[in-house]
Amino acid sequence: MLLIAGNRWVADGLVRSLEWQYLPAGDIPKADAIVLLGGGTLSAEPPRTMVELTSAGDRVLYAAELYRQGKAEHILVSGGGIDWISKEASPAEEMATLLELFQVPSKAILLEPNSRNTYENALYSREILEPMGIKRIILVTSAAHMPRSVALFDQQGFDVLPAPTDFRVTQSSWEQLFSASLPTQMLNLLPSAENLSQTTGALKEYIGLFIYNLRGWL
Repeated sequence: MLLIAGNRWVADGLVRSLEWQYLPAGDIPKADAIVLLGGGTLSAEPPRTMVELTSAGDRVLYAAELYRQGKAEHILVSGGGIDWISKEASPAEEMATLLELFQVPSKAILLEPNSRNTYENALYSREILEPMGIKRIILVTSAAHMPRSVALFDQQGFDVLPAPTDFRVTQSSWEQLFSASLPTQMLNLLPSAENLSQTTGALKEYIGLFIYNLRGWL
């Protein structure tokens, strides 16, 4: 199991199969709102002095940049707390705090602080945006999370423009995997904690797609 799940070929191959489904194709058109999904922040709990970003925090940066470019008038931040994880603020509130630091005005930010999974992200976002007449959205989340997210927001009747970020497998890293020297190729077959983490994350997405299909959410 370690040799298979922990080698770079398997890890990068699984991640790439998710991330490259919605590759950026030029300039993103304008939309009615940007929807930013939670999962990229750490709460301001001591000894942290402020909300911090995780490796998936590119989501917040990218949403702020899209707003700065005038792609939409609103950013809906979606993400609630998990019952068994005690946090003073929801991921949505944490992202809103960071967006204001990045010069996004508070009046442009819409809060959805109750969702506990991606299905609820889409469901509760519709409950907020539908009364506003908003159907066309720019969806911002990690690239590996985008296939499941697009399917769920499509199911809720949105016209979705995917804006993936937080790519783990780039064009150059994928090409280098094939062109590396023989010693490097051998090293790539050895298990590593990073590769195991990549494989775990990709399998989580595929299991999520399977379970969501079973529940009729997709």
